[in-house]
Amino acid sequence: MNGFIQAAILACQEVDALVKEGNTSLFVLHERGAGGDISNGADLRTEAICFSHLSPYGSIFSEESGWMSPQSEATIFLDPIDGSDNFLSQLPYYGVSIARVCGNKTTEALVCNLANGDLFVRTEKEYYRTTLSNPLIKHEININPFAKIGLFEKAPEHPDLIKKLMAQRLKFRSPGALALSLAYAPYVKYVLFLGTMRPYDIQAGLYLSEHLHLFCDDRYLLICADKELFEQIRSIVEKEYF
Repeated sequence: MNGFIQAAILACQEVDALVKEGNTSLFVLHERGAGGDISNGADLRTEAICFSHLSPYGSIFSEESGWMSPQSEATIFLDPIDGSDNFLSQLPYYGVSIARVCGNKTTEALVCNLANGDLFVRTEKEYYRTTLSNPLIKHEININPFAKIGLFEKAPEHPDLIKKLMAQRLKFRSPGALALSLAYAPYVKYVLFLGTMRPYDIQAGLYLSEHLHLFCDDRYLLICADKELFEQIRSIVEKEYF
């Protein structure tokens, strides 16, 4: 197994054990992190665990602390707990997002759903789904032809766009963890996000989904498996919303 991915999985397994302990310190709110959100105990403990496992592989840039070591040729973008509000609310849709970039090229990415143990992995040689409990058993990721919904992150902030999507019967859910939603992109009709693009939020998910139809600029991000649907939603967003 790729050494970086192995280290990332070990970090996620340690975080998983920590979360399952359910210590109340994980839910304590701390100061505002580098990304602008209030950090909680789980964010900070996860960040420390990931740093201990991943720091030999590059300079870590985390949502909580920003640069955790001097910059180098390899940068590791880390969102310790993607979906922190879900975690605090005990809604089972939160996890860890990790991406390694060498130069300008993403070479490894892992997104872990801590709520159910799903792991999504891409390297330059492999793309697969596995689990925290059995990470050596790799499952092929196939597009789901039966999908009925998309994932529209932060949808409540865009009521006009919601109306336009619903008018076209483009159903969606807004689960509140962007990296996880990007990882699950092959299983849903589309993933849509409008707002600030922060590398620790999207770097891993974009690399995982690079085989799908994808658009990302500083205004919005859209991923679809189906090209016709991709163009339809892009048209709605571009011509009718912006």
